[in-house]
Amino acid sequence: MLDLSQAVVVDFPLRGEWTAVNTPARRVPSHGTNFFAQRFAIDLLQLDWTTRRPCATPAWRQWLTPVSASAFFCWGQRIYAAFAGRVVNIGDGWPDRRRVHGLWELFRIISPLALLALPRGKNYRPLIGNFVVVEGTPGAALYAHLQWGSLMVALGDDVDAGTYLGTVGNSGNSTMPHLHFQLMDRSNPRKARGKLYAFRGYERYVDGVWQQVAAGIPGHLERVRAV
Repeated sequence: MLDLSQAVVVDFPLRGEWTAVNTPARRVPSHGTNFFAQRFAIDLLQLDWTTRRPCATPAWRQWLTPVSASAFFCWGQRIYAAFAGRVVNIGDGWPDRRRVHGLWELFRIISPLALLALPRGKNYRPLIGNFVVVEGTPGAALYAHLQWGSLMVALGDDVDAGTYLGTVGNSGNSTMPHLHFQLMDRSNPRKARGKLYAFRGYERYVDGVWQQVAAGIPGHLERVRAV
């Protein structure tokens, strides 16, 4: 179990209702590897809480036929800086994967094709797509898989907590639109180690009631919201 007394506390980087998958609240390393400083990374997406689906398309169609990335509820949602700092790395211009096909995604991630997603030199975009790295007092935060052309900041910009950084996309090695967020001890994810963090100021839905969370990490498929 995570000891949150050792965690750095940062703001939730999104607004509205979300859920977590590949969360350190479920396992560490959260993505099954420490590669690229992903030890405590979290993936955040939106669901229809009646159907528990990430888009309006029926589940069988998501597996058998391509679904437009824009059909997913979190597509194009705004991403905000979790703390103040400086933009020390940035990458744009990587195309979004505009179609999501469940069976193909499963085959792709377990086949040798997954090697194509490894970073090439200093170009991280095959893996993390369009991205922003903000370095500040808590560490260096990586926001990944942003929508192509949505970035609202530039290299060297100073940002405040809550600054609008870009929008959720499906670029890089992404199986569906979502935000991948991680905190690192330095800005270069090849050399960094993941840092444990907790989000402040969000709520979780438990037994039909919204409960305030002072500082925590959303559990797997836990319903949370931030304003």
